[in-house]
Amino acid sequence: MSHDAKENFIPYALPRLTPEEMVAQSLAFYREMDTRRSARIFSPEPIPLEAVRHCIDTACTAPSGAHKQPWTFCLVTNPELRKEIRRAAEEEEFRNYHGRMSQEWLEDLEQFGTDHIKPFIEDAPALIVVFKQVHDTPEGGGKRANYYVNESVGIAVGILLTALHRIGLVALTHTPSPMGFLAEALKRPANERAFLNIPIGYPAEGLAVPDLTRKSRAEVLVEYP
Repeated sequence: MSHDAKENFIPYALPRLTPEEMVAQSLAFYREMDTRRSARIFSPEPIPLEAVRHCIDTACTAPSGAHKQPWTFCLVTNPELRKEIRRAAEEEEFRNYHGRMSQEWLEDLEQFGTDHIKPFIEDAPALIVVFKQVHDTPEGGGKRANYYVNESVGIAVGILLTALHRIGLVALTHTPSPMGFLAEALKRPANERAFLNIPIGYPAEGLAVPDLTRKSRAEVLVEYP
């Protein structure tokens, strides 16, 4: 490490928990997050947007390739804009459900009862449309590379979903691919590509979600002692 690089570093430490505390806290957090579910029916009740902004701040603590932070979070509450986004999304989704998706894909979706109609885009009081920055555009012009963009933005979204769940909001990771219409509707610059559309809000009264089970630890964890 060069002398100049060392000058850019600051001391860092975390509280040292006992093994028992670590086990207890990790189990409590797992149990909390195991209640997280995606929702497609939202209450129209307004949500505290400052709390949502804090969740987005939290998402931006995610690690990123070379610390380029290649993400933009668009918080959309304007009803007319959400109506426009819904119209364009349903056009793309109609094409998906009527030709683009394989029969196997459609069969896998049957248990969720989904189709190309997406009322949640308007019913939810807010959308968080996440864009990935495929490259930087320095003020002087030109392009500068970003690294591990999908990985970086994916991690940030995971943290965002966790933060929203912790304050009692539900969310849906909606991918009406292709999503170029989102950049057009939100007038995003040419270096940004839509990554996810995330409707958020309080769960609707009487909300029901599919009765799903998650894979067991034995199915997803391989240890090499």
